[in-house]
Amino acid sequence: MNLRGYDLKIILLAGGLGTRISEETDTKPKPMVLIDGKPLLWHLMRIYASQGFNDFVIATGYKGEVIHEWIPSLQEDWNVSALDTGENTQTGGRIKKCIDAFPDEIFLATYGDGLGNVKVASVLSLHYANSGLVTLTAVRPPARFGYVKIDGEKVHHFGEKSQSDEGWINGGFFVLDRKVANYIAGDSEPFETGALPKLATENLLNAYKHEGFWQPMDTLREKLDLEKLAKLSPAPWLANI
Repeated sequence: MNLRGYDLKIILLAGGLGTRISEETDTKPKPMVLIDGKPLLWHLMRIYASQGFNDFVIATGYKGEVIHEWIPSLQEDWNVSALDTGENTQTGGRIKKCIDAFPDEIFLATYGDGLGNVKVASVLSLHYANSGLVTLTAVRPPARFGYVKIDGEKVHHFGEKSQSDEGWINGGFFVLDRKVANYIAGDSEPFETGALPKLATENLLNAYKHEGFWQPMDTLREKLDLEKLAKLSPAPWLANI
């Protein structure tokens, strides 16, 4: 099955407060922070659009009016709408509201603050090849701290720990069956501590292991790192997809 460009609605979670990068989010939601002159959200949408997926619904909340006002200015040939999912709604609640708003059986979804060169068709292929209601993309977390190897009281090695030493974490870039909405209790439930553990217990949660580039934007330092990377041609989140 050729799944590249398969017509699927993409849910972009863009309603959080972004308190850890408050230098940038006093006046706008975190996905609207500019990276090389364009909102992070635009860079994220390009990841999907470059692979033929361009039907987006943006789940807004905190300062959502900034996103609603920005959408008409888009010049790309994408189908983009925004759904106000409430300022205090958690990720699970936002996903449920978006699923309930559209009749699709299968959705793509991801967080509005992480970029990666994820091969969307490969995630879809794994989802369709396995039973389950959700497939998440597992990524290596960025190695942020100096790694210290200690023997007794002596440091035998000091240096950067590689990403491959860090295990796997949830990097978003989901495939969702609409039945997942039945596992979300309501607006106040985070997807990560509500539906996902329940699905794992019932053997309904799959993971696609992504070994390529992935970078969140949780801090000002990470924003500056993405600024530098955005000037590369191609940017690493668009390379090899």
